[in-house]
Amino acid sequence: MPTVEHALLPQPSRHEIRIEQVLQALGDPVRLMLVRALAAAPEGVACGAIPLPVTKSTRTHHLRILREAGVISMRAEATRRITTLRRDDLDARYPGLLDGVLSASH
Repeated sequence: MPTVEHALLPQPSRHEIRIEQVLQALGDPVRLMLVRALAAAPEGVACGAIPLPVTKSTRTHHLRILREAGVISMRAEATRRITTLRRDDLDARYPGLLDGVLSASH
């Protein structure tokens, strides 16, 4: 039986994550909605499964901003892209930041 490839989309490594990019990425209400939803689903979510008040192309843009900032990770899994929050990496680089942002954004 063939194995399913789980290719990661390009993202910064843990030591390449920069606070300026993270804060800028988290400074948008739609991206905060995405991050909140991902925080509640540590196993990851298919990209289109999170309801957002934006078009598909705008969703893609927001996901790219979050991925390039190191906030999320996206992997191809068969025909889907699974998105996960990079909580461990963010907590290691900036302890308490993510918890503070998540609690303040409610």
